[in-house]
Amino acid sequence: MRRRSPGLVPPDLRSRLEQARLDTLALIRALDQAPLPRPQLPQPYTDELFELDADCAEALWALDQPPGSLDFKAMVRDTLASLDKLPQTRQDVRARLPPALATAVTELEKALRSGLGHREAYSDVPGRDPNYR
Repeated sequence: MRRRSPGLVPPDLRSRLEQARLDTLALIRALDQAPLPRPQLPQPYTDELFELDADCAEALWALDQPPGSLDFKAMVRDTLASLDKLPQTRQDVRARLPPALATAVTELEKALRSGLGHREAYSDVPGRDPNYR
């Protein structure tokens, strides 16, 4: 099996993707569990949040693919752009919540995040089972 060119994929990319997915998953779950009527969800920011999370899941999948099977240079470029946007997008979602619910969602998000395990970063990543031990 061929190896990827050194430096093509940053050595911390996988851990950054895992962290981003877990942070985003906590916010998504908090929004889902909060007593928030759907019309009050801050769209299009939630749409962007889902798209960026999907980009991260796809990148985690791509990191498991054999060298030469994908354009890793393009994948890394696009993935780094998504990782750069995610923190602000999460903040934009929180900032656009109705004030009465913003605090509750933030507290729920923190509680959920502390309970998320490493394997949950791979939920919805083809070929990965987050419950596999």
